[in-house]
Amino acid sequence: MIDVAALPVVDLLVRVAQEAILPHYRTLGALDVSAKAPGELVTIADRKSEAMLTRALTVMLPQADVVGEEAAHDDPAVLKRLGDTLCWIVDPLDGTHNFAAGRPPFAIIIALAQRGETLAGWIHDPLTGRTCHAVRGEGAYINGIRVHARSTGIEPPVAAVSMLYADIAERAQLTRDVAPFYMMVDIPRCAGEQYPRLATGVNDVSLFNRTLPWDHAAGVLWLNEAGGKAARPDGTTYRVDDNRTGLIAAASPSLWDGLARRLAKD
Repeated sequence: MIDVAALPVVDLLVRVAQEAILPHYRTLGALDVSAKAPGELVTIADRKSEAMLTRALTVMLPQADVVGEEAAHDDPAVLKRLGDTLCWIVDPLDGTHNFAAGRPPFAIIIALAQRGETLAGWIHDPLTGRTCHAVRGEGAYINGIRVHARSTGIEPPVAAVSMLYADIAERAQLTRDVAPFYMMVDIPRCAGEQYPRLATGVNDVSLFNRTLPWDHAAGVLWLNEAGGKAARPDGTTYRVDDNRTGLIAAASPSLWDGLARRLAKD
């Protein structure tokens, strides 16, 4: 049995933020940023952060594999480890577009999974020092203080929905079945910021198309442990070894149900 609480993950996150990320914030040169795919940036800070995290997590829990976002991009075979007995999942710099543009938000995200199910997750904001963490069955915390998800209390509910990766049919459905019934707001383009917004009364619901494990494993667990709800649109549990698209997240199960019903109309 792993004593997750005894693992010095938070200390590691703070150190990596200070040594690998913040020194490059608003100081990136032309050679420090590149496009790894159309619309996908990577910076020197992403690379440094992932290298530090991988080394430290391997020492911290030698029996666990590490799946980092950049390692998986360089070698897709790394993704096969997601269903392993024990696996760290690392997003070394979530919100790279924001970071490269010299603006917040951005975050470091780490999750620990076992046989495809998330056991624990951490989301660290290097600029504010906010750390969200959760261990399955033990509640959700911000900087060590237990939190319970709350809605905005606004009618209509506040929806943060991205159409960035939606196809034409999906955009049409969102415009027809979702937008008229919610107050639509911009997304932060950083899952490490969006999940806290859903539990702290900033947003009520969010819809994600891409559901890559390094973006969502920690946030899904944390929101669910806070009393909100994050699940596939059909209600099934999010698993890190499931490569389907589509995820609904909400400040409460009832808000989740409302958005799911609208999306299921077709």
